[in-house]
Amino acid sequence: MLAEFADREVMTMPSGSSAHSAGGYEPSEADERLRVIEALATAARGVDAQQAPEALCRACVGLLPVTGASVSISGGATVRATLCASDRVAAWLAEAQFTLGDGPCQTALDVAAPVLAVDLAKEPDSRRWPLFAHQALALGVRALFSLPLGVGGVAIGTLDLYRDRPGGLSVSELSIALWARDAVTFAVMNLHPRHHGIEPAPEDEAASWVEASEAEHSEVYQAMGIVMVQLGVDPEEALDRMRARAFVEGRTVTEVARDVITRTLHFRPQ
Repeated sequence: MLAEFADREVMTMPSGSSAHSAGGYEPSEADERLRVIEALATAARGVDAQQAPEALCRACVGLLPVTGASVSISGGATVRATLCASDRVAAWLAEAQFTLGDGPCQTALDVAAPVLAVDLAKEPDSRRWPLFAHQALALGVRALFSLPLGVGGVAIGTLDLYRDRPGGLSVSELSIALWARDAVTFAVMNLHPRHHGIEPAPEDEAASWVEASEAEHSEVYQAMGIVMVQLGVDPEEALDRMRARAFVEGRTVTEVARDVITRTLHFRPQ
């Protein structure tokens, strides 16, 4: 599917553009964009549905001066699940924002625009997301760039890029990140059959990326229902109480949810 995206990009390039430079010729913006698309298409080519998300994240890391990457999808206005992550720290950053309900990823979803946290150890970033910044710094994360996925101003998720040193992206690096975001958006929307109302072929799409990632957080939504009954509250307050418990205990909200489901943790009205 990314190969299809790359082919479409070639067709829309200006007539004087070429995907290859020669004789010291400085690549044009169109050449650079096609290089990025081809790199992502190559990374995803020949791998199955379970491996492709991680391959795309690794490709993003190879294209940019970042340490790791992840893709999260949203459920309404909040982070819903992690689609893929290049490493354990990237996965933890996504889970932490789901647990806290705050962070650059959540802000990018709220404003449907890129959010660039260039130094989580200093203001204004440290003040903007104090709890998240504290936890990220403990893992050696200094900068985080969240780019919303989607079309028409509607964010369906984010591409999150982190690194272990402070500093922003240059103009050309930001362009590469946005082109990568476009390709990831295309892949996510095409690999989720519900976006097109088409049922996947059993042998090809037995488990789409999004369906697999939604299952990862199904425990949270199941636990929310239990907490709603225990406390007599609405879903939002139930999730807030679970997040607060997770923060106090230094755990993720998913871990708290598992304890609720197994009845080893009970919430009682205050």
